[in-house]
Amino acid sequence: MRVAIGSDHGGYSLKEKIKAYLTSQHVDVVDYGTNSNESVDYPEYGEKVGHAIVGGGFDFGIVLCGTGIGISIAANKVKGVRAALVYDENTARLAKEHNNANIIALGGRTTTYENAISIINTFMQATFESRHQKRLDKITSIEGKE
Repeated sequence: MRVAIGSDHGGYSLKEKIKAYLTSQHVDVVDYGTNSNESVDYPEYGEKVGHAIVGGGFDFGIVLCGTGIGISIAANKVKGVRAALVYDENTARLAKEHNNANIIALGGRTTTYENAISIINTFMQATFESRHQKRLDKITSIEGKE
C-alpha cells in the first residue's frame, strides 16, 4: 500500500505520528510537507497531495490542518479529488463505501492519535459500493462544467 500525506503546521505533529504508525505497518508513505510546526498556508499542501493522488501511484491520501476543514477544501479544488473530512470510524467507512473518497482529511487539533489510527484503519479496510457510482458520475460531471 502507498499513501500520500501532507499537512500544515496545525496538523504537523499528528502527521508525524501517523507516518510512523503507517511505516510500522509496512505502508509506503510519501510526505508532501510541511516539515515543522512553523506557520504555513494549508492550501499548498492540500494541492500537493491532491495532484499526487490524481497523478496515480497511491492508494489514497491523508491531509491534515488544525481542523481538517481548510485543507480538505483546498484538496477538493484539484480535479479528480474526492477529499472527505472524517472524524470517526463511521464517517471514514462511509467516505469510502458511498463516496469512494481518495483523500481523507483529519484535524490535527481536533483528532486524537488513537482516533486517527482507528479512522485510518477503518478507511483502509472499507471498499466502495458500486451502487453509488451514479452519484459519483454526477459529481465528476460538475467538474466538467467549469
